Order: sequence, then structure tokens, then C-alpha cells
Amino acid sequence: MKNVDDLIEEARSLADRGFSKGEIADELNVSRETASWLVERAGATPAQGGGPGDIHVDWSAVGRDSSRLGNVAAALADLLSKKGEDVDLTVGVEKAGGPLATTVATELDTDLATYTPRKHQWEEGSIENLEGGFSRNFAEVRERECYIVDDTITSGTTMQETIDAVRARGGEPVACGVLADKRGVDEVDGVPVYSLLQVIRVGDGA
Repeated sequence: MKNVDDLIEEARSLADRGFSKGEIADELNVSRETASWLVERAGATPAQGGGPGDIHVDWSAVGRDSSRLGNVAAALADLLSKKGEDVDLTVGVEKAGGPLATTVATELDTDLATYTPRKHQWEEGSIENLEGGFSRNFAEVRERECYIVDDTITSGTTMQETIDAVRARGGEPVACGVLADKRGVDEVDGVPVYSLLQVIRVGDGA
């Protein structure tokens, strides 16, 4: 995808396939507000001006090739390994963070858990009454130190939610790892964040 019109078309296609706006945000690596804006403009071409000040991160060139994904995951695993010596669990944030976390877990020789955030259910209005959850098909987090892995940090709310969910299960997040951090944060709720890329907007983007 090269421009906003491509993103609008992709958002329209995903909406037509039944994706919630939260899932569209996850798929396109944008905020929920940006996902709403893209869907609402799906019938207008070319794109109207204005819109949220967001940055789209397209890492599909990495994700579609297992060798590239493995190389990038090895670099992320190396960053995470600097924090904690006895960590035996990696938690992947679904959807895009799942394959990345799987490869990181292989590099670090840890078990794997996956967490689906509540934004996947979100369509409009408040997200506070929705719930995320851990998959029963993967490892438990109780009484275990863990790394949390996702593809991007946009607003930080999903990472904060995942940290809260891990702690609620009795786990202890030691570090978070992402490919790209759009906020440029060093930590989320006391948990250090390691990123391969920090993407920071300078100015208003006009």
C-alpha cells in the first residue's frame, strides 16, 4: 500500500469481509480512530483532506517470508534477552503479534502464550466493557515471568491491556518487544519496551 487511498480501499475490503473496526485497526497497524476514519471514507475517492495524525507501518515484506521473519525475530529476541535471565514464556498479542512471538519464542527457547485484545470486538463507542482473553490452546501465564511481543505500538493501550491481563493471571511481564513503536516510549506501566524501529512524527503532517 502506497498512499491513503490504498488504505481506504483495504479498509473497505476488510469491512466488507466482516472485520470489526478494531480488527481493521490491528490489520492495518493504525489506531482505532484512524480505522474508523478510513472505513467512513471508503465510498469517497480520492481521499478527503484532514484525518487523524497517524502513521501506517507496512511490514508485509517481512511477514510474508519466513526467512525474513526469522531474521527480524532473531534481532528482537536479542533485544529482549538483555532483560531477564530465567524467562520461560513469550506472550504474543494477536493477530499480527502471534507469528512474530512464535518465532521469537523459538529463538529464546520459551513456551508460547497468546492474548487476543478486546479491540478485536470493538466497532463503535466505548471499549471499556469489552474483554480480551488468553487462548486455552497455548501455555498458561500463572506465576511465570514473560516477554510480551507485538508488531507495533500505536497508542500503547493494547500493550497496557496485555500487561494488565498477564498480571491479573499472576504472571510478571519482564519486557515488551515490538517491531515498530509509533509513540517512542521506553516503558509501559513500568515494563521496559524494546523496539527495532521508533517512528516519530515531526510537525503536524500538513
